[in-house]
Amino acid sequence: MPSRQNLLGLWLLLTGICLVVGLGVLIWLESALQPSSQTRPVLWVLGLSPALLSLIAGWALERRLFRPLRQFQVLLARLVASPDAQGDYPLDGWLRPLQPDLDHIRDGWRQDRDRIRAAHAQGAEEAERIKQELEALLQVLDLPLLICDRHQRLLLFNPAASEMFHDQPGLGLGRPLSQLLPHPSLADALQHLPEDGTPHQLLLPGEHHWLRCQLRRLGAYHGGALITLQDTTAALEHDQRWRRTLAQLLPRLRGHCGSLNSATEALLQVEDNAEFKQRLENAIEQESQALAGQVEQLTHLVEAHQLSQSSLEETWSNDLCGALKAQLVQQKISLTPVGIPAWMKVDGPALLALLQLLIRQLGLAQQVKTVELEVLLGNRRVYLDLSWPGEPLSEQQLQQWRSLPLFDEPLSPRIEDVLEQHGADLWSLPPQQPGETPRLRLPLPASSRGIQPLQRPTPRPEFHDFSIADLPAPSSDLAGMPLQQLEMVVFDTETTGLDLRRGDKIISLAACRILNGRLLADDAFDQRVNPQRPIPPESTAIHHLTDADVAQSPPIEVVLPRFRHYVGNGVLVAHNAVFDLLALQLSESGENSVFTMPVLDTLLLSRAIDPSLEGHGLDALAERFELSFPPGTRHTALGDARVTAELLLVLLPRLASRGVLTLGDALALQRKIEQEQQG
Repeated sequence: MPSRQNLLGLWLLLTGICLVVGLGVLIWLESALQPSSQTRPVLWVLGLSPALLSLIAGWALERRLFRPLRQFQVLLARLVASPDAQGDYPLDGWLRPLQPDLDHIRDGWRQDRDRIRAAHAQGAEEAERIKQELEALLQVLDLPLLICDRHQRLLLFNPAASEMFHDQPGLGLGRPLSQLLPHPSLADALQHLPEDGTPHQLLLPGEHHWLRCQLRRLGAYHGGALITLQDTTAALEHDQRWRRTLAQLLPRLRGHCGSLNSATEALLQVEDNAEFKQRLENAIEQESQALAGQVEQLTHLVEAHQLSQSSLEETWSNDLCGALKAQLVQQKISLTPVGIPAWMKVDGPALLALLQLLIRQLGLAQQVKTVELEVLLGNRRVYLDLSWPGEPLSEQQLQQWRSLPLFDEPLSPRIEDVLEQHGADLWSLPPQQPGETPRLRLPLPASSRGIQPLQRPTPRPEFHDFSIADLPAPSSDLAGMPLQQLEMVVFDTETTGLDLRRGDKIISLAACRILNGRLLADDAFDQRVNPQRPIPPESTAIHHLTDADVAQSPPIEVVLPRFRHYVGNGVLVAHNAVFDLLALQLSESGENSVFTMPVLDTLLLSRAIDPSLEGHGLDALAERFELSFPPGTRHTALGDARVTAELLLVLLPRLASRGVLTLGDALALQRKIEQEQQG
């Protein structure tokens, strides 16, 4: 159907032609017939009647036919895009008799959809139960794990992996594993994993840590692999220190042993030279003492290495105090915990033995019977303060205590070994004010949980999607890929103004991801940008961002490469993409911030689908398809991007009904609309 503007123009043109022709005929009749006063009104009525009839007919057709037809078009569009949408307005005009048939078709379609949904729900009940059990297992699993398909796209990651890679924008469903772990050795190992599921070990270097990976082929239809990760930086560093020290000790031990052996053999052969015999005995004594010292160092090294095999784990200070109070009952020493409890990252058994030994030594040195244990939360440390009524400890006394063994056993670790394991020390703090008691302070590694009880991170609504494995390989021709299978990144910008070529800059950049026809709820990029220029008040009135809001934000030179990394291999989508894409292109500053991927524009797609309808702005389309902006999100980059993503999802079935099935089809349709607008 022609657009309303074209119909209005044709109607006015036809009415004008009828009016001009009628007036011409009247003027000719006036001059030719010279009508009387009785016949002149009849002639004027006959001459103007075509224009009047055209005016009345156009008005009637608009009210009774064309406007109802446009309403009918909107109803059909809404029915295709959102079959379950409610609040449909009734047909009007000459199409009103079609209302019962339309209601019957619409209700029947919705009933069929309800029955299909019920059948799907019943058939998927068992699968949902298994899925929930899998999710519950992944929530409590502390070992970071990833699952990828044969094309090395992420199908699953658990909260532990999300916590490990919290600062990595490459973590996301469907994203290439190479964006998260860019190691050629990993990609090669995944391609050559044994089919029988035999695990393969791999050590990967990072910027600040080493990751030990265990790779295992999964016997699933997607032919993917399971990857478990472990941060072994601390263990490797300790092992290297231990091996380095051992490598230095062993040659010395061999040298002392060789010297002792040579001196002993010479001493056995010397009997009549007393002076030489005395020199040999002195040499044997010196070598024996040196050997004893080296053996002591080796013993200390073995003790420390045995203790280091225990890993530091999250420990609640109240649990530690409860266990310590029970241990001190036999020594008749009472322990009173004070302060706010906190989480620590410690070797619980070793720390418990250390505190018990320190309190026992306090009891022997000063007859202490009551001790207070206070927990203080610092910036990166948790301070355990032991206080008692008595005298402060001297540094000499603390130095003696550091060498005490924890247990009465051979090769028992010492207090200084536990301190080294935790990167800690012992401090003696004398009273600072009258009424205070002396303290013994022990700084320990703090946990990221701080003073909060143990809580699991909030699970992501989407942290696994095995249907990604059904998508074509990433190397497939994008133009031939179905729209429903594309990875699309829907983005939006907020700027200081609308004149980008004269210096207006981006102040907010946000995006969300559509994967396999679904909008991922928590996979988002949202970053404010410092434009390094003032924001005009008229722009603030729209997006409500002020200079103070973006003052501490990074500049676009920092944000844009991160956004490019977030986009990855996805197809960009925006509403009125010309503006937002120009904002990106004018801000490009290097190879890591160049956007050359295809771009879909929901504004052009909507105009192509409904050329006869007015209003293709984001607000008008959101109202037409019953898409809602959460309060306060309109004219925010992320809020607009998410509504644009929902709009694209409701346009996809309407594009499919018109034969637009692939990315190439959609881009061709956009080019056609652009050419028509330019023409």
